[in-house]
Amino acid sequence: MKLIVTAFSFLLLLLLLASVSCAAEFSAKVGVNYGTLGNNLPKPSESVQLIKSMKAGRVKLYSPDPDILKALKGTKIQVSIMVPNQLISNISSNQTLANEWIKTNFLAYYPDTLIRYVLVGNEILSSTDDAGKRTWYDLVPAMRRIKFALKACNISKVKVGTPLAMDVLESSFPPSNGTFRFDVAVPIVKPLLEFLKKTRSFFFIDCYPYFAWAANYQSIHLDYALFMGGNNNLTYADPVSGLTYTNLLDQMLDSLVFAMKRLGYPDIRIWVCETGWPNGGDVDQIGANVYNAATYNRNLVSKLTAKPTKGTPARPGVTLPTFIFSLYNENQKPGPGTERHWGLFYPNGSAVYPIDLSGETPSSLYKPPLPLPDNDKPYKGKIWCVVAKGKGAVNMTELGSAVAYACGQGNQTCAAIQPGKQCYNPNSLIMHANYAFSSYWAQFRAQGGTCYFGGLAVQTTKDPSHGSCKYPAVTLS
Repeated sequence: MKLIVTAFSFLLLLLLLASVSCAAEFSAKVGVNYGTLGNNLPKPSESVQLIKSMKAGRVKLYSPDPDILKALKGTKIQVSIMVPNQLISNISSNQTLANEWIKTNFLAYYPDTLIRYVLVGNEILSSTDDAGKRTWYDLVPAMRRIKFALKACNISKVKVGTPLAMDVLESSFPPSNGTFRFDVAVPIVKPLLEFLKKTRSFFFIDCYPYFAWAANYQSIHLDYALFMGGNNNLTYADPVSGLTYTNLLDQMLDSLVFAMKRLGYPDIRIWVCETGWPNGGDVDQIGANVYNAATYNRNLVSKLTAKPTKGTPARPGVTLPTFIFSLYNENQKPGPGTERHWGLFYPNGSAVYPIDLSGETPSSLYKPPLPLPDNDKPYKGKIWCVVAKGKGAVNMTELGSAVAYACGQGNQTCAAIQPGKQCYNPNSLIMHANYAFSSYWAQFRAQGGTCYFGGLAVQTTKDPSHGSCKYPAVTLS
């Protein structure tokens, strides 16, 4: 009898330990994405101190950067590292390469650096070129080889996954109609879900309510996107499931839940790998400001760390591990202005706005007051594209190449700055660049052209025209 009691007690102890381990794994610690696409960012050691100052529980890296991983040594911050997209195909067919990658980028730092997640690639299924599409079919085999490499080293608790964007869904509205894209659902996503199920890993998703709201601001209330829908009776009832939503993030995430269920995998856990709100952007980008960014991220943290756990309407009470994007405003990210304005910190280390990722600080206690937004409605009027302040003098060679590119596109893009024409004088590279950038953008914005030019250009509402030289403009109405 004593032996039976002892065995029973031992079994209870194992179950208790398992539950504690599980609780730790599913903790509501909010993390941050640590991107490095900037030429003016603080050193890793300083960055780790900033991460600690926000009480972040986790950090996601976009590469296994040795200096950052060393700086995280001895901290209690859980770390996610990433296998680069360009290595996926080679690793998918070469176990030796997978083993070497784990040896060099994981074992060299583990366990002193608490690496808990290895992500294979980044938004692979968003690739649209032929080479990218070929990589789709190598994704899950590469994940299997990385998992096998970890297992060979007796490492079983580290989760392997891959972050995907919301464009993996063909339909997301209403949430109950969530469906994976036809081109990837069966050949790619289904094997991925089977892998995640067998390894008890997560579906890592990049989910940005900002983009959904900005594209549909006339039909989606801003408060609903900023987690303030419940305060203002702004709700959405799914006509099929009957579930009621008070915020856009839940609505988007539940569309993924229903999509997985539709493929026969109703229980795969979700990890929000990226989410956030831009603190700034271009003139033609609505709602990108410090007020909305702080409101979104602070309310997000309150939701994620609430006790009892909130979850989503389709998965009430289920913890949503999350990485907020991002640690810094990164000045070398290409694309529209919002791409360079997602940070919680400026590159000089000062906070864009105070935030406590532990959820211990109520929003009412944050000081100073946030600057009121001035672009929650679309700008109406003319916009020009000119050389960013200070760029011309520093990057004259790059500026010349950018002008050559702009002038080489379209029809008569730079005719007005040719010798003898109305905009030739003053004969200055910067003045010619101002005209070339504005002319190019006015012609090609509708086709996806941007006012960026490798960071050399910026939008302005101040007309740079002079005398008889009239600059082309983008007109928003």
